[in-house]
Amino acid sequence: MSQPAPQSAAPAMDQARVDQARVVEAGFDEAWFAARAQPGVQRLKAYDPGHDLVALRRRYGEANLVELGSNENPYGPSPAARAAILDSLHALHRYPDPLGGDLKRALARKHGVDVKQILLGNGSHELLMQLGQVFAGPGQEVVFSRYGFAVFALATQAAGAAMRIVDALPREAAMPCGHDLDAIAAAVSADTKLVYVANPNNPTGTWFGRDALVAFLDKIPPQVIVVMDEAYAEMAEAPDYASALSVLDRYPNVAVTRTFSKAYGLAGLRVGYLIAQAGLIAVMDRLRESFNVNGPALAACEAALGDEQHLRWACARNAEQRAALSDALSARGLRAFPSQTNFVLAEFGARTPQVEAALVERGVILRPMGGYGLADCIRISVGSPDENRRLLAALDEVLA
Repeated sequence: MSQPAPQSAAPAMDQARVDQARVVEAGFDEAWFAARAQPGVQRLKAYDPGHDLVALRRRYGEANLVELGSNENPYGPSPAARAAILDSLHALHRYPDPLGGDLKRALARKHGVDVKQILLGNGSHELLMQLGQVFAGPGQEVVFSRYGFAVFALATQAAGAAMRIVDALPREAAMPCGHDLDAIAAAVSADTKLVYVANPNNPTGTWFGRDALVAFLDKIPPQVIVVMDEAYAEMAEAPDYASALSVLDRYPNVAVTRTFSKAYGLAGLRVGYLIAQAGLIAVMDRLRESFNVNGPALAACEAALGDEQHLRWACARNAEQRAALSDALSARGLRAFPSQTNFVLAEFGARTPQVEAALVERGVILRPMGGYGLADCIRISVGSPDENRRLLAALDEVLA
């Protein structure tokens, strides 16, 4: 009995070639690849640094540029940290400690926690993103405040979760644009998996005290993880301020992120850490990239922790210059928001874009706030006395 002749695959192959030709003709552009990305990634926008600082340094020369847009410590790191980096260079051919053991032990001693409660990250940015990946996903919600740190939204969208953004306090409030903790707690639903809160907050500089912290955490269900981002905690000197580290034993659903980029003056090394219950850290560690903190960074951060005197000195200088800068801005008829960080949010009104652009032309780089929904404000990092003088001189020219 004769068998039917097999069908030719030629038509299918010809159609595949046609489809491929169309793709090549259209170009493998961003839209083509975005259509193939995960839904959460499709909604993301790349992080906006505000300015191309490398290009501006080349244009003006580093000595002539006043960089006050990235909340860096103008006094730099501890000399001990610099020495530790140099001492570590002989081992660049070796992988760093994948556990970060020495640095974790130093952090555990400083904060009075167990080593198993600490996770290291490539800056706190990486840890905030991973918290979203681990504990949130499609069909779930993440709650945070308007004008909160930009990474909260990035982490939520990347995880494919829904953002529930709570309005901040009005500008007429005692803490203008600060967190409305009661409203954040009220926004938590059965679908909420994470709550992100920054204290003190970037970009507003605002903060809340221990009583408010405890009252807020009392309202959050224990199954909801509360991430307290405390990147600027070392600089907070307000009598009522208290770190969430002080209540970890009382609230096991709280996780605290910190960084070496701000007060410790090590932004170029990108090291952050997370402190939480050992069980949470163990689950997070499953996602951690191997060797995510490099060897010189581990050595420098451990050395910086041992130089408490330099940290106190840098924070004291920052507090002095923050107060002086706020007063100088107020004297020029500008509104300076209250701050417990190393920056001041200043309100310039409708002329904000023109003022910011004119300052850039004078080699003074600040941080525009349009991406945060604060288009009439500029965030000004607290610089050294000389940097602040140069800023104010340029600002006087522009305002005149």
